[in-house]
Amino acid sequence: MCPRINSNFYFAEVKDILQKYIPERSVDMAFQLIVNCEVYLKIVNERKTRHGDYRIMPDGRHQITVNASLNKYRFLITLVHEIAHLVAFQKYGRYIKPHGIEWKRTFQQLMLPFINPEVFPVKILPTIANHFKNPRASSDTDEKLSLALKQFDPENDKNYIFELPLGSTFRLYNGKIFKKGNKKIKRYECVELSTGRIYLFNPNAEVELLH
Repeated sequence: MCPRINSNFYFAEVKDILQKYIPERSVDMAFQLIVNCEVYLKIVNERKTRHGDYRIMPDGRHQITVNASLNKYRFLITLVHEIAHLVAFQKYGRYIKPHGIEWKRTFQQLMLPFINPEVFPVKILPTIANHFKNPRASSDTDEKLSLALKQFDPENDKNYIFELPLGSTFRLYNGKIFKKGNKKIKRYECVELSTGRIYLFNPNAEVELLH
């Protein structure tokens, strides 16, 4: 689906890097995707608003960045998610919707070889398989998948908003404090205590419960 890498384009250390961040039995397949698609992989410190992204650099390189803080299963899904953007744009043109049907089909095709018990724990395979029947723009918007993947995160004091009791207060990474309100269709109405302004929150936003 991607042009073969030329003899002058090779990242000697990328395979060693992948072994640190994704499941062992997925390394060869992920490495081949990176090589075939001529991807420049950049591991970055945690960004609160996204797990990864894809962009074409001014010199024409295909750069994919992924948060270093992700657990190995979420890292793999994020990596393939971003490679799917590259492949879909190359196959269907740059005017397709970023998370439209072309991207969904591409993401499904690229993930299929990874969805097996050699890569993912058996207990979460059904959840992953179900998610990829119709992959979403972010795995975070799938509550079941988020909870399945969260159990492999290092222990922390964060909770998803949908887990918090109605009326509880929570703090964001930027220090702002909110009170949880009712769910409106897909998001929760939450009041910022210092201003009284109402914001809509994704159910899977990670926050610090105060009381």
